[in-house]
Amino acid sequence: MGESFSAVYERLRTAQKGRARGAPAYSVYVNRPLGRVFATIAYRAGLTPNQVTGVSALFTFAGIALLALGPVAPLTGIGVWLLLAVGYAWDSADGQVARLQGGGSLAGEWLDHFVDALKISSLHIAVLIGLVRGGDVTEVWLLVPLLFAVVANVSFFGMILNDLLRAKKGVASAASAGGGSPWRSIVKLPTDYGILCLVMALWAWPVAFMVGYTAIAVASTLFLALAAVSWFRSVRALDES
Repeated sequence: MGESFSAVYERLRTAQKGRARGAPAYSVYVNRPLGRVFATIAYRAGLTPNQVTGVSALFTFAGIALLALGPVAPLTGIGVWLLLAVGYAWDSADGQVARLQGGGSLAGEWLDHFVDALKISSLHIAVLIGLVRGGDVTEVWLLVPLLFAVVANVSFFGMILNDLLRAKKGVASAASAGGGSPWRSIVKLPTDYGILCLVMALWAWPVAFMVGYTAIAVASTLFLALAAVSWFRSVRALDES
């Protein structure tokens, strides 16, 4: 690529999509800027958005495999955290690369969502496998990753379905609706995938890990319960309009 790193990075500032209203703080203030760095590197290296999605998947599923099959040790937890966090940042980069190249494709969007859905399901299954292999928690705690898997999948499906139904009515998606307050982003921090990645660093200490992981699961469950009511009302309002 002829453009310098700084020139491409600066150009990305004008090619950003609007963030979802009240998007969690880590995703907004940490992950997207880091993804912008990766997007600049990828763009200058000539990678396509789908190839960037593939890089994200490599990091993410390496972390998930390490979580399920690795030893219960401090380095395992730190490795899982870093692999998942880097994978998350690359996940933010694919769309940014697409915008730099003039816009994405339906196939690229499908691939991105497909990988996300696989990640969401696999991560909590890996937690369950790792807990069983470690044998350091009582059986009742094994229900937490099962609950979390359901909540995470339903939440993801609900958000995707909302955007599809809004588009069917010609209404802008939440991602393009604009901002929301910083305080709302901070309040939603416990539901942020980036925070879930960070908790994995506690993997070697089962009690601390389960406290953090369960707290995020509870917060995500409460958010889904409240969001489901709001989502249903907004879709009903689309019918009435």
